[in-house]
Amino acid sequence: MEPRLASGLWVSAYLTRLRLADIPAFVTAKGDATAGAVVVKSATLDGRACAFSRSFDLLNDRRTWVVLAEGAEPDVDAVLARARRADPDLWIIEVEDRAGRTLLQEDGLSH
Repeated sequence: MEPRLASGLWVSAYLTRLRLADIPAFVTAKGDATAGAVVVKSATLDGRACAFSRSFDLLNDRRTWVVLAEGAEPDVDAVLARARRADPDLWIIEVEDRAGRTLLQEDGLSH
């Protein structure tokens, strides 16, 4: 089983990696610094968005990013608002990139 970083530390490192790649990102909901789950919303600035959350992949015995919601940005925002109401410890990071880059597939960004 892979070790887990505290959520606040992971978010800080992720924002730094995005900044170094010149990809704008913002924390739109700050969750629990130690163990809050993290959702990454990718806004492509054309009215569409996709939100990713972490899930455990039993087949490969590791955590992986999965699509939580995808579609018109207001619809994705509604899903995230419901998730935040259900889990006030949830972090939501919004990434704004026309190409939809999130860097979540890169090494070191497993959470």
